[in-house]
Amino acid sequence: MSFSRWWTETTAALGDHVPLPLAALLLVLAAVLVAVGWYAYPAWVPRRLPRLRRRRREPAPADAPAPVVPAPREPEPELPAAAYASLADRLAAEGRYAEAVRERLRAMIRELVARRLLEPQPGMTVIEVVRAATEHRPQVGPPLSAAGTVFSEIWYGQRPATPEHDRRMREHAADLDRLLTGRPEDGPLP
Repeated sequence: MSFSRWWTETTAALGDHVPLPLAALLLVLAAVLVAVGWYAYPAWVPRRLPRLRRRRREPAPADAPAPVVPAPREPEPELPAAAYASLADRLAAEGRYAEAVRERLRAMIRELVARRLLEPQPGMTVIEVVRAATEHRPQVGPPLSAAGTVFSEIWYGQRPATPEHDRRMREHAADLDRLLTGRPEDGPLP
């Protein structure tokens, strides 16, 4: 006998003796009782099945040492822009281009902070950095925005970083430096 035929005959026989709404109510009641039993008496449940456990806190003995509370974390010291740029160069030399792009962008932002064009706030996005920096000096917008695009493409777009990304970030950093220092496009003054 197939399962579907057995099911049909069994439900028909049950329907002859018990009204269907009453049978449904009894099934729901049985499920609720099983759930309450599972929660209230976890010892009934076999160990290999998941079960809820209530943790009971026991009072600490009087001679127990006081719990160790970690000291508040001090903010990391701000490094100069040259330190971030140097780290970016080292990372690029190791072939870690995604991290090099990130550190080069940090160097650019640190330079803006050092020149008081930007007031850093934790959690600022690249767009917020560009907006805040261009309020005081609009000409820094294009290289900073382009550098932010490269950064976002790698870190948020999850694209693999290449030497080309590092080269573009170096160009954007050089453009920003020229704009901030007032050097001509050809390079540094003699």
